[in-house]
Amino acid sequence: MKKFQLSIMLLLFIYTSIRAQTIRLVVKAGDITRYNSIVYTTLPEGAEEVTMEEVSNGKRIPVNVSVHNGQLCWIMAGTTPAGAERVYELKKGHAPGAPLLKAVTQSGHLLLEEKQSPILQYNYETVAAPAGKDTVYNRSGFIHPLWAPNGVILTNIFPNAGHLHHMGIWNPWTHTLFEGRETDFWNVQKKEGKVRFAGHLETFSGNAWCGFSAQQDHIAFGKDGREKTAITETWLVKAYPATDKGSRRLWDFTSTFTPASPNGITLLQYRYGGGFGLRTTAYFTAKTSQVLTSEGNTRKNADSTRARWVKISGTTPKGKAGLLIMSDPDNFDSPEPLRVWPEDAEGGELMFNYTPTRMKPWQLYAGSRYQLKYRIMVFAGDITTEEAEAAWQDYAHPPQVSYR
Repeated sequence: MKKFQLSIMLLLFIYTSIRAQTIRLVVKAGDITRYNSIVYTTLPEGAEEVTMEEVSNGKRIPVNVSVHNGQLCWIMAGTTPAGAERVYELKKGHAPGAPLLKAVTQSGHLLLEEKQSPILQYNYETVAAPAGKDTVYNRSGFIHPLWAPNGVILTNIFPNAGHLHHMGIWNPWTHTLFEGRETDFWNVQKKEGKVRFAGHLETFSGNAWCGFSAQQDHIAFGKDGREKTAITETWLVKAYPATDKGSRRLWDFTSTFTPASPNGITLLQYRYGGGFGLRTTAYFTAKTSQVLTSEGNTRKNADSTRARWVKISGTTPKGKAGLLIMSDPDNFDSPEPLRVWPEDAEGGELMFNYTPTRMKPWQLYAGSRYQLKYRIMVFAGDITTEEAEAAWQDYAHPPQVSYR
C-alpha cells in the first residue's frame, strides 16, 4: 500500500513539475529579414496545452498559438531583421475564450473564418451545375469562394464565359495513363474520370490557424461503366490570421496523394493539370488584372515558363485585390512550370495552373506517397515585387527554432 501511495505521489510530483515548467524558445531569423513570419516547431513531450509570451526588452507580450499533432505554431509578428533573434516562453495552460480562427461545418460545405469574417469555403458535397447544363459538370471537392481580406471574391465556378468544368481552386490530373488507358480527370465532359470528395473530413480551429483535412479520390470511368479509384488524395489547408491591419492573409495548401492501384499511374506530360489550379473571378480580365511572376514575366509571356511565385491582382466593383501563389522548392520539377491563359481567352478571363507535369511525366508507384505544397497570400489593394519575393523566401527558408 505504501509503495502504491509513493508511486501516486511521484506521478503527481512529475505532473506538477511539468505544469510549472517554463520552456524558453529562441527563433533565429538567419540570413533573411522576416515579416509576420509563420513559425512551426515540435512541442516537447507532455505539453499538449500551452500558452506563450514573447520576452523583449523586459516586457512579456502574449502570443497566440495553435497545437496540432505535436506541432506548435505561431506568428512572429512584425519585422525581424536578418541575423536577429526573438525569445519566447511556453507554459502549461489554456488560452481563455473561444478560438479566434474557426472551421465551421455548414450545409454541404466547410467555412474557414476569423472573427466571423470568411476566409475560404471548401465544398465537400456535390454542387449542381447551372440549370439546363449537363449533370456531368456536377462537382465536389473544391474551394470556392476564396475571399480577399476586403471581401472581394477571387474565384469563380461554372464560368459563364465557358469551361464549365473550372471550379475555383481545384487540381485534377488531365493526361494520365491508368491501367493501360489514357484517362482525363480534369475535362469531366469527356466522361473518362472525375475527382470526388471521399467522405473523410477533419476540421481544426485555433488561435494561430484554422483549417481542414479532406480526402478526395480520382475516379476513373471504365468502358464497361464501372468506376475505379486511381488516386487517393488528402488536402490539408491551414489559414492564418490577417495581418497588416487586416489587409493580408496567408494560407497553406498541401496535396498528399498515392496511387490506389497496384500498377500505379503515370501522370503524362501535358500543358495543364494537377498542382494548383485557379479560375479567377470574372472581374479579372486582360484589361482589369495583372499577372507577374518571380522571373519578371507577365500574362503576355508567362505561359510555359517556370516561377517560384506568381502574383495575380485586379480591380473589381468592391475594390482592388489579388493573391500571391508560392510554390514549395521541394515540389516535383521545381521551379514549377506554369499554364497561364492568353489575354484573348474567353473575353480576357483568367485560368492559372501550377503544372508539375508540363515539361515531363511523373510516374507514381503503388505504396509510395507524393506531395505538393503551396502557400497563398490574399491581399487587399496590392503588394510590391519586393514584398512578394520576401514572402517566398520566408516560406522556402523558414526560421530556425531552438529550446533553451
